Amino acid sequence: MISVPDHLAAALREALAGVASPDEMPAAAINACQDPRFGDYQSNTAMPLAKKLGKPPREVAGRILERLKVDDLCEKVEIAGAGFLNFRLKPSFIANQLKAMAEDPRNGIRPAAAPRRMVIDFSSPNIAKAMHVGHIRSTFLGDALARLARAVGHTVITDNHLGDWGTQFGKLIYGYKKMLNPQALAANPVAEFERLYKEAHALSEKDETILTAVRQELANLQAGDAENLRIWKDIASQSLQQFDRAYQRLGVSFDHTLGESFYNPMLKEVVDELLQLGLAEKSQGAACIFFRDNPALKDAAPMIIQKADGAALYATTDLATVLYRVREWKTDEILYVTDARQQLHFKQLFAAVEKWFASKPSAGQWRPPVLRHVVFGSILGPDKRPIKTRSGESIKLEDLLDEAESRALQIVTEKNPALSGDEKRHAARVIGLGALKYADLCQNRNLDYLFDWNKLLALQGNTAPYLIYAYVRIRSIFRSAGTAVQPPSSGFELNTPEEWVLARHLIRFSDTLHEVLEDCRPHLLAAYLYDLACKFSRFYEACPVLKEAEPLRSQRLALCEIAARTLKTGLNLMGIETLEKM
Repeated sequence: MISVPDHLAAALREALAGVASPDEMPAAAINACQDPRFGDYQSNTAMPLAKKLGKPPREVAGRILERLKVDDLCEKVEIAGAGFLNFRLKPSFIANQLKAMAEDPRNGIRPAAAPRRMVIDFSSPNIAKAMHVGHIRSTFLGDALARLARAVGHTVITDNHLGDWGTQFGKLIYGYKKMLNPQALAANPVAEFERLYKEAHALSEKDETILTAVRQELANLQAGDAENLRIWKDIASQSLQQFDRAYQRLGVSFDHTLGESFYNPMLKEVVDELLQLGLAEKSQGAACIFFRDNPALKDAAPMIIQKADGAALYATTDLATVLYRVREWKTDEILYVTDARQQLHFKQLFAAVEKWFASKPSAGQWRPPVLRHVVFGSILGPDKRPIKTRSGESIKLEDLLDEAESRALQIVTEKNPALSGDEKRHAARVIGLGALKYADLCQNRNLDYLFDWNKLLALQGNTAPYLIYAYVRIRSIFRSAGTAVQPPSSGFELNTPEEWVLARHLIRFSDTLHEVLEDCRPHLLAAYLYDLACKFSRFYEACPVLKEAEPLRSQRLALCEIAARTLKTGLNLMGIETLEKM
């Protein structure tokens, strides 16, 4: 299958070359038409060009149209409104694309033109703390982006960059030595670690002697004291086991789980090199990177990479992490999936890496990777504030997953009491966890969103339960048909408006995936899948399938098959399972 937007954009660029000079030429913008009455694709390129040329937009659009060669794809191109170019695809082209999609085991997913080697850094909880609701956006977004990038042919390395080092471990180790409850540790290690930290912190705030002891425990750990290292490793191991249970439950996996501590041996090398290159300088005893020549960062506080006492910071570790990923993994691109509160940090990190790699003595061997901060907003409660428990604490992830499955089990039991106990529990897990993921991924990631159990578990509207049910409904057609579905050997002959609307939407699946990855926006895939379910519903209501005579019966069954495969593939790329019955 070819990319229609790419093909039309290439033809548009060729036509523009005969109308505008290279300096005047605007981008060849091609977008899908939201209203099929105006065609399949649309371009507003004539309007910015008309402004540069000082001519009426419709006149410029006419000059472009005279040179436009898209007869292989389009039955007509029309000028509309203030100067839009509307493209209507040939029915024969749509039918051929649909046939290619039906015959393709990859469901028409087109490989990336320039595959990249990409690291996706996401989730990143702190050890000795339970994962909570604040981790779900990073986890769901990162996992979905990794699945999507792999689907189009990028080499993806996923890394869970754990917070496993820092000043809090002095308090943890002190608490572990002085106040550990072995029974509580055996029952719930992370809960016990949280208790130890809170108690040691409270005591150190009140008693200077304990504060001194806490600092000494941290110093001993950093110096390599055997006992403190053993305790630290036990805390990390127990925490990882609990994290892994949550990840397995969610179907999320990582290629690497390298915590901040992994990079400790590299930190001195990083600081020394930045100082030697003149990119960092001493200020009041600390090593800092200033951004005086960067308009966006010059007024911000400097990026401190080493304290006056010689201690490294979060920024130092992140610089070492970039170096490691380029040196060892040969990455072209790194995506950091974190919330909006870290925007300044990543702007400084990216600016520092760019200067650093350009200044290295072997700069020719050190091509800086593309660094992207995939920002997301907060999950809000009914009070429009970040969601919390009634006591004001963050909701534990495990509790959230339990409640999702419990609520889904009630719905499944009400809707289909005939299912066995195992079937109900399986359906509840798929629907409950899928609803949580979809409620997050269907949102524009840059925005906050309101968490609402009733909305995300609804069987109507833009929700995972509705889409899973849409898939189940299509699969039930094949159970009734009792025959295997084969793509029509002579191709598709589409006659009704509902068939054409569905077909046009289906062949946009691959383009949608590529569009999602351009700006890391999974909500575009969610919108595509919801539209697909709605369009299929209208098709099925208007177009009989099983009662039709051949060859129309087989053709419509094949159309149902492509729709089902597309729904399942799209949901799986968001990390959401499907059901065969519900």
